[in-house]
Amino acid sequence: MNRRAKRQKRIRKKIKGTDTKPRMNVFRSNKHIYAQAVDDVSRKTLASESDLKLTKGKKADKAKIVGEKLGEKLNKKGIKELCFDRSGYRYHGRVKALAEGLRKKGVKF
Repeated sequence: MNRRAKRQKRIRKKIKGTDTKPRMNVFRSNKHIYAQAVDDVSRKTLASESDLKLTKGKKADKAKIVGEKLGEKLNKKGIKELCFDRSGYRYHGRVKALAEGLRKKGVKF
């Protein structure tokens, strides 16, 4: 098991998402970033977004746009609070930009 997987497992023990306060899961590949709000109790994805459709801009800028779009989707569903699951990634760069985009739309965590 690699180091990120160990960190991810350690984080997931502490975080559980519900329908009122879902878990915000982040996946970062070399080229793209994906985020989804998950209700762990009913095992459903409430909202998701990625930067696959975005073509121009730096990766961090795209991540912030993804956070803003996801924040808008969550606001439409009435979700104002999240548990942020960074999936073992360090909280900087694209992961931090995504979180800032969510906060800009009024989502708290």
